[in-house]
Amino acid sequence: MKSILSVIIIVFSIHLNAQNYKTHKVKPDETIESIAKQYLVTPFDILALNPDAKNNFAVNTILIIPNSKVKNVAIESSSKEVIDYKKHKVKRKETLFGLSKKYNVNEAEIKKANPRLYSENLRRGDKIRIPRFKTVISKQTLSNTIKKYAVRPKEGKWRIAYKFGITVQELEDLNPNIKEVLQPGDVLNVPNIANNEEKAATEEFNYYEVLPKEGFYRLKVKLGLSQKEIENLNPGLVESGLKNGMVLKLPKDVEIASSDIDKDPITTDLRDNIVNTSTKRLAVLLPFKLHKIDLDSVAEAKAMMKSDRVLSTALDFHSGILMALDSAKSLGISTNLKVFDTQNRTSEVASIAGREDFSNYDVVIGPMMIKNFDRFASEVKDDAVPVFAPLTLPSKVSRNIYQTIPNKKILSQKMINYVKQDSTINQVYIISDQKHRAESNNLKKEFPNAKQLYSELTKEGKNKGKDAYFIYPVTFEELFKEGKNIVFLETDDVSFGSSIISLLNGLSTEDIQIILTTTNKSIAFESNDPDNNYHLSNLQFHYATINKKYDTDKKIGFVNEYKRKYGVSPSKYATRGFDLTLDILLRLSANEDGFDSLEENLETEYIENKFRYNKKTFGGYVNEAIYIVKYDNLKVIEVKE
Repeated sequence: MKSILSVIIIVFSIHLNAQNYKTHKVKPDETIESIAKQYLVTPFDILALNPDAKNNFAVNTILIIPNSKVKNVAIESSSKEVIDYKKHKVKRKETLFGLSKKYNVNEAEIKKANPRLYSENLRRGDKIRIPRFKTVISKQTLSNTIKKYAVRPKEGKWRIAYKFGITVQELEDLNPNIKEVLQPGDVLNVPNIANNEEKAATEEFNYYEVLPKEGFYRLKVKLGLSQKEIENLNPGLVESGLKNGMVLKLPKDVEIASSDIDKDPITTDLRDNIVNTSTKRLAVLLPFKLHKIDLDSVAEAKAMMKSDRVLSTALDFHSGILMALDSAKSLGISTNLKVFDTQNRTSEVASIAGREDFSNYDVVIGPMMIKNFDRFASEVKDDAVPVFAPLTLPSKVSRNIYQTIPNKKILSQKMINYVKQDSTINQVYIISDQKHRAESNNLKKEFPNAKQLYSELTKEGKNKGKDAYFIYPVTFEELFKEGKNIVFLETDDVSFGSSIISLLNGLSTEDIQIILTTTNKSIAFESNDPDNNYHLSNLQFHYATINKKYDTDKKIGFVNEYKRKYGVSPSKYATRGFDLTLDILLRLSANEDGFDSLEENLETEYIENKFRYNKKTFGGYVNEAIYIVKYDNLKVIEVKE
């Protein structure tokens, strides 16, 4: 019997050798997928020859590996070598970005040739070295691992990664200089698999990169697809399971929510991470309108402060900035602050930008008003200095702009995602006036089983056919079910909002729980009705907001110090001035290379505001950190998600 088995093994071995099959001994942490990539075959090829490996895969298992179906082709590669250095004296308003374009080198190469630029800003009059390179072309045979691929129209990183069965990170590792946005004709390194092994990646589908710790439940919340639906679209997923960086094929009509909204943020206290204690140069542009104030008349100055809302806001914000500088100083961070009065005029903003070299500053905060901010941003776009929009949404978020206020779309999606994650909800309702039909229909797409109700139209008179801003109470009879009912109210009409809130409050009972929410907290929820806050508390009104109110019952150092210094409690503008400025100074002090080198998805939180900046394609940075709050016992408190 032993001799027969020996003959069988010998014959089988001869057959394998004749076919040039290989064997592989499984090492720790290896998977079928990683071994398949190593030998440029598919997992299915390995499982076909090793059927037991599907259920019995362990370290030291011997696998039979089939031939790869691709050819060994010599690949031409290029590398750069430094020839010498050109000396350059920095002129006014010159930046690293501008010099990199002028001399056709990247910013990292300039910094490498001038190491002090890792910790210092470029200054006028600096003498720096600009490296000059020569390109060396060589042909290499890289064990048949990669080949060149020309990007086709409408192809992005996700689609190409899916096509070649790799993660986006692996594609970027193969192409260290890959662009953020690919253009048709761009040439990339990709796995050298045979054409018939490439997955079809067409415009008929969407593609999505799996994030760390993402499971099927989280994908269902984000994408609205069940595990079975995802597995049916992605053969092999049943065997492999979800993996970080994996690219999935999805239906074309699936709208992928911003991944950065759904990521689990890393909340960090930067006070513990101070490494750069150099003096920070900070410029602030605010509309003080000093040209209109008679500084010799105290009474006139006080009267203007009371009557001019813009001036009052600017003064409050500035007081918060000064408090932040004091707090930073106690942490060992010194600041050189220069304040400019924009006079709330675009002409003055242009004049300031023309006479001041802002490339010498680490950060600029302001201007405060939209038109003035947009004008200033256009004037200093080549200075590469980070410019923060403190209280408004800029018209354009260009490459050096930081939008500190999350936009309405982010707030809306945050609220929608919060509701979707609640598995105890019995029914969702969407109530809106005629003006907000689009918002109602968008919510219906997010919650297909939701019931929609609209305000009535006027049936006669000169306003016939126009919104009457009411719903007949009989409409709500026996509408709500026992258990938890979520009601989205979409309106900015105070009378309509007040009537619906009052009506819902009367229908909420111990058995029928009605929870009110909205994607846009407008003035409709701020009625002068003294019972309004009671109704909102009873309905546990939830909404997304850019800031929360600090807890007056807690002792907060900033609040106490502000009261001691100014004799009043800080307004929301003073608190924002403090939060934003302290965050900027701490971020500058948390590393040696500026904001861009901070850990991605890093979230910070202070008194009433938090910040998590996400870089936009072709643009700058947008803060996507927001709160979910609710009315509870006549107070507005943060909801811990």
